[in-house]
Amino acid sequence: MDIVLVAGLWLDGSAWDEVVPAIEALGHRPVPLTLPGQGDGRADATLDDQIAAVLAAVDAAGAPPLVVGHSAATSLAWLAADARPERLAGVALIGGFPNPDGEKYADFFEVQDGGMPFPGWGPFEGPDSADLDEPTRRRFEAAAMPVPEQVARGVVRLTDARRYDVPTVLVCPEFSPAQARAWMDAGEVPELARAKRLELVDIDSGHWPMFSKPAELARLLATAADEL
Repeated sequence: MDIVLVAGLWLDGSAWDEVVPAIEALGHRPVPLTLPGQGDGRADATLDDQIAAVLAAVDAAGAPPLVVGHSAATSLAWLAADARPERLAGVALIGGFPNPDGEKYADFFEVQDGGMPFPGWGPFEGPDSADLDEPTRRRFEAAAMPVPEQVARGVVRLTDARRYDVPTVLVCPEFSPAQARAWMDAGEVPELARAKRLELVDIDSGHWPMFSKPAELARLLATAADEL
């Protein structure tokens, strides 16, 4: 099965470099995406451009793929489920929760010169980054690129309730499945609370398991694909 890999803010397709061979070894075809504005030099890219890139990968797959979104890009995976509910085998969401209709995609940090740069490790100290050693942090910083303002502040639009029928796996890194379930029960994660086929799986990592636990993450994604 094709497994479309969409990294979160500041990262391009190379974020999956250590995950790709592990997925291949488990019998699936990884498709790591470099999103418009995150690796192609397009400072004018919009959220619609990024959605279109994900949908292009879905449409190019020979059979319904598993679409994987990490962090903020869980919303991109969910938007793909909204736009192509009949074309997806499933979605896997890593370390994040899809925005509901009408919310801004990722208006989290200060925008400078038309882009939202990586803010440094301060906002992520603690469970998010505790498993990243200094060489990995430096590698991340060197690869991180500003997210275009029109992506970060783009508005999520969801229109097709059939997205709730798409099989969904939530990979829980810096939080536990029990915590995620409690947030859903409290109404803090409205989109996933309505998902009809939702599985929560744990991974003992921080927010970026593609860097700290690539083999384990690949195994979880391959297992999800095998069960679809």
